[in-house]
Amino acid sequence: MKDGQEVRRVSTAVIAGVCGLALLTGGGIAWWTANRSPTPADTPSSAQTTAPPLSPIPAESPAVVIPVPPPNPVQVPQVQTPQVQTPQVQTPNALIPKSPQPKPLPQTDVQTVQVYWVKDASGKFEGVPTKVAVKQADKPDVALQAAFNSLLAGPKDATVSSEIPNGTKLRGLSVKNDGVYVDLSAEFTSGGGSNSMTGRLGQVIYTATSLQPNTKVWISVEGKPLELLGGEGLEVAQPSTRQSFDKNFPL
Repeated sequence: MKDGQEVRRVSTAVIAGVCGLALLTGGGIAWWTANRSPTPADTPSSAQTTAPPLSPIPAESPAVVIPVPPPNPVQVPQVQTPQVQTPQVQTPNALIPKSPQPKPLPQTDVQTVQVYWVKDASGKFEGVPTKVAVKQADKPDVALQAAFNSLLAGPKDATVSSEIPNGTKLRGLSVKNDGVYVDLSAEFTSGGGSNSMTGRLGQVIYTATSLQPNTKVWISVEGKPLELLGGEGLEVAQPSTRQSFDKNFPL
């Protein structure tokens, strides 16, 4: 019995001693751990444990447009270049080319007169008027002189003819208040029969009245009034008109 009690006492004392040593060791370790500074190896673990949780990403976030004001234009200072004045050289007037002066426009005023030819129609003469363009004249006698020059030169159309003898000349022509005065050369009365005399007389009267059909005509040969024409003695009225000729000598 005594041996058993001694053994239990020894075991209890040993257990108590061991427990006290353990407590002392644990307290020392706890104090050392609390007072020592953290090592770099311990920092990541502490950072990982204290990191805040990530917030969830929204499904669609509206875009925010921030207006940006346009940049102010940079004004570049303009550099003024001094103007160089070119000296003017005075050219003598003799060397300055003169601009060509416009030529006066030609007068396009043309006056039309009628010259009368004859045409054989079944044994009778028929008067054929032909228009002739002459220069515009202030005086009618100038236009009639041009008409008679064309008449005495003969027709250019082969379909008509003239009964006025070749070589007949216009000695003078004047227009007065009472009518037209025509003076012809002596060739006017030469050759031909009554029909030829009638035809040439009608040519002179109608041509002389081409500007004024109702005017009167005085006909003279070599300055003398023509009273009889041809060997048959064709009587010529002084003055003559278109109306009197058509009445006395119908073609």
